[in-house]
Parts: sequence; C-alpha cells; structure tokens
Amino acid sequence: MPTAVSAPGKVLLAGGYLVLDRAYTGLVFGLSARIHVLISELETSDGVELSEIVVKSPQFRDAQWNYGYHLTGDDGGVSVAQLQSVSTATLSRNPFIETALGYALTYISSITSTSIKPAAVTILADNDYYSQPSSTTSIHSSKFHFSDFGVRLKDAHKTGLGSSAALVTAFTGAILSHYLPISQFSLETEEGRAKLHNLAQAAHCAAQGKVGSGFDVAAAVYGTCVYRRFSPSILSHLDAPGSAGFSTRVQKVALNTSKNWNTEISKGGVTIPKGMSLVMCDVDCGSQTVSMVKKVLEWRKADVECSKALCDELQIRNDTLASTLSSGSEEQLKVAFEKIREKIREMGEKTGVPIEPKEQTALLDAVSGVEGVIGGVVPGAGGYDAVVLLVRDDKKTLGKVNDFLVTWRAEGKGNVQLLDAKGELEGARKEDGKLYQFWE
Repeated sequence: MPTAVSAPGKVLLAGGYLVLDRAYTGLVFGLSARIHVLISELETSDGVELSEIVVKSPQFRDAQWNYGYHLTGDDGGVSVAQLQSVSTATLSRNPFIETALGYALTYISSITSTSIKPAAVTILADNDYYSQPSSTTSIHSSKFHFSDFGVRLKDAHKTGLGSSAALVTAFTGAILSHYLPISQFSLETEEGRAKLHNLAQAAHCAAQGKVGSGFDVAAAVYGTCVYRRFSPSILSHLDAPGSAGFSTRVQKVALNTSKNWNTEISKGGVTIPKGMSLVMCDVDCGSQTVSMVKKVLEWRKADVECSKALCDELQIRNDTLASTLSSGSEEQLKVAFEKIREKIREMGEKTGVPIEPKEQTALLDAVSGVEGVIGGVVPGAGGYDAVVLLVRDDKKTLGKVNDFLVTWRAEGKGNVQLLDAKGELEGARKEDGKLYQFWE
C-alpha cells in the first residue's frame, strides 16, 4: 500500500495583518479541503539502481517532475535537482515540491544511515483549491472525488485556501512517514507533529523566498488554532541547501534544539459552534496580497501611534469573536463579526488598501440578511479572493445561500460561488493508502 498523508487548507477568520507581528495573534481555521500526497516505491528493472523520485499531479496537464538526489559532502545534506527529459523539458520548476523534498531528505539522512530508495509520488488536490470551469470532469474513488482541471498548473485559478502550505505540509509528512520508522516519526505523536511543523515552516519559507508569518503551515499541521508567529531569526541561520553544515542545521531546526521555536499554537477552546458551519465563497478574482501587505506595513511604520491603537483594538475584537464562538448566541456573534469588519474597513481607509473592498462590503451586507447566515468577513489579507461565512449547518440555510449567490451572479454583481469546503478542527493526518489505488 502507498503511504498517504493529507493536510487541510486554511482560512484566517480573524487576525489578518496582525498575525505578522508577534504582539498579536490570528484565529485560523482548518478546512475540509485537503491536499493529499501518496508515496510508493518506484519499480525499476532488475539490476538497475536509480536515485530518482518522480512526482506527478495528474489533475493537471504536463504536471510531472523528476528529481535526482545525492548526499553531498561537508555535511551539506541531500542535494535535489530536477532531471530534464523529453517529458519534462517544457516544465517550469515547482519550488515548493523541490524545496520540501530537499529539506525532508536532508533531515532523514541526518538521523539514519538507511539508503533512500527511489519513489513515485502522487499529489491530489480537493476540488475547492481551484476555481473550476463548468467543463471539468470528476474522477471518483470509494471516498474521494477529484476533478480533472484540464489545464496546466500555472494556468489554474487558486481560490486562496492555502494550497502551497497544505502541499508542503502533506508532502513533507508523507516523505517522513514513508522513509522513517514509527519510532523516529509519527503524525500520531506531539513530537512528530512538532517535527513536521518545524520542517514544513522552514521549507515553505525557503520556497517562497521569505519568512512569512506561518499561520497557514500551522493550520495545515495542527488544524484550527489560535496562532502567534515565530521570530524570523529562528530560520535566518539555515543558509543554502548543500552548504557546509546544512544537514546539521536542518536537523536542529526540526528537533527544536538550535533555538527555541517561540511559536504559540493553542487549540484549547477554539471551536465552531454546535449546529453551525464555516463556509467559503470563491469570488474568482484574486488579489495582489504581497503589495497589499507592503502598504499596510509601511503605514504601521509611518504612523506608529495610530496604527498601534487600531491594531490593539482589532485584537480585542478578534479575541471577543473567538470567545463568543465557544459560548455566545447568534446575536452576539453577529455583533462580533460587525465590530471586526468595522475596524478592518477603517484600516483599509487609512492604508489605501482594499482589505474589505466596496464590492465585498456589498456582498457581505447582503448575504448577512439571508436567513440562517450569522455573519462573515473577508478573511486573511482581505481583497477579492474569497469571503467566509458562519451559517446554520442545515440544508435549508445552504440552499438559501446558494440561491442568493445565483441571483447575485445573474444580476452581474460578481462571479461568487459557494464552495464545498467547510471549517474543521483536524490538521495533517495519515490516510488509508488503499483508498487511492484508482490513481495507480
């Protein structure tokens, strides 16, 4: 049976921009939409020895990456290089897969002398990670339903659910689970999840070329939580893969012995109220998150006193929402959402950043009037990616929301679709490999 690991997407319900600063926290929910990674031994001809790992993403066109790997000198770890062949000559690099593979194999080689055998890796994404044209077809199994998106990966429209963090987390977890015995790595233990978190954070930051807040990786590993970011300095000493001593540095980061990871991840008391559900609406526009974040950070630096006062008040309102989710009434939740949105709009006005654009304000105001809708926000960094709603968890309410969105689209107000993804509490987990055999 192949080794199979899945990791959830995320929605930052409260704490956009604040989560970049260790002085504040973010309320992040895992989602039922998951990235799945399957690993099995790569069959070779008798007498043929390969050092190759073949990665494919069959829901997309031309999505296969072949990697060669070898142990370097000077304690540099395992070097990974994409192999160019007839089938891969036109492919661009996938830095998230390549970096996660290098970090995971380096860590494995640092704690065991067992040889790393060739492997075949399959990556599958639940459908809600990408905006789907009406022409997509589904490929079914006994449990999972994956769409054939019919396009190259670079041409797919993401819905903003945290696909890269879920990918790096699931991929790293699957590699570690495949090559290491349970005594050295297990997703069922707190120690194992901590190793996965640390390695995935390091690889994800390296792949995207910057040290982010890491809330998306934390959600992929641990699921729904209140998150306080780690200090960027924790990863600043890693240097480039293959450099002298890189293997030891990766091992220390994974085992938490070089510098204490000061991430704070709390799952206690964070919940979705009984009888309610968090649902996502894809707006299918997309936002330039990097430039938005840059402008907000410039504002905070230029107007320290005013920005601090606003952020402090927003943190209080975010904390109120978190506590109200566990023990409040529908009316109290409505008020909590409205108070957060009020401060988000104020931040948008002061920074000139469309954190809750007027189009999203109109959408949220209107959909909040649908019976059974408690409230909602533009999550994360805001903009035009998506909205998240807290609704009563029954078919009647979801039907009314869907009918509302059908009318909204028909009136030309925006191409908004209700996704199947819902908020859930669980993070990365091992799956039953036999449930994916239809892909082999």
